[in-house]
Amino acid sequence: MSEGFHVHGPHDHEVEHKAHSGEPMAARVAVMTAILATIGALISYQGGATQNSALLYKNEAAIKKTEASDQWSFYQAKSNKQNLAELGATLATGKASDDYRAEVERYKNEKEKIMADAKALEWASRDADAKSEESMHLHHRWAQSMALIQIAIALAAITLLTRQKWLQWMAYGAGIGSLVVGALAFAHV
Repeated sequence: MSEGFHVHGPHDHEVEHKAHSGEPMAARVAVMTAILATIGALISYQGGATQNSALLYKNEAAIKKTEASDQWSFYQAKSNKQNLAELGATLATGKASDDYRAEVERYKNEKEKIMADAKALEWASRDADAKSEESMHLHHRWAQSMALIQIAIALAAITLLTRQKWLQWMAYGAGIGSLVVGALAFAHV
């Protein structure tokens, strides 16, 4: 998932020299490395995109949770006013008592809407949290795929330096493993 610039190390120049030597194995490994690097760039992009999505969903969840908390505070304030109106209705007589009873009913009706809004915001917060978790899961899949691509590229470089055929097959295996994990991420598994 590295972004930025690349600094060539001493082995990079040796790998480039071996790759341009005209040997068939070197040419195959060089092409494989270029393909792996291209796939790695795509995987890196997807990993970053899913991480950003997870952060945005987590932020949305926090906002919705705060809004729900505000609604519950508003609900509590209406409950307090309702309790005072009930007390007023009990202590007063005549028209004043009727006015307080009317206020009690008004507060009950207002609280129902406030409660529904608060519950809806809580569900929206839970939904955004779930989406964030799903995006982070996908991000981890993409990161695993990227790690395998990097291993494959490193094994390809070592193959060029050592001319060990078994290392070439390990590089192929790591590259295929990366593609499998990347396909799982793409399929949202």
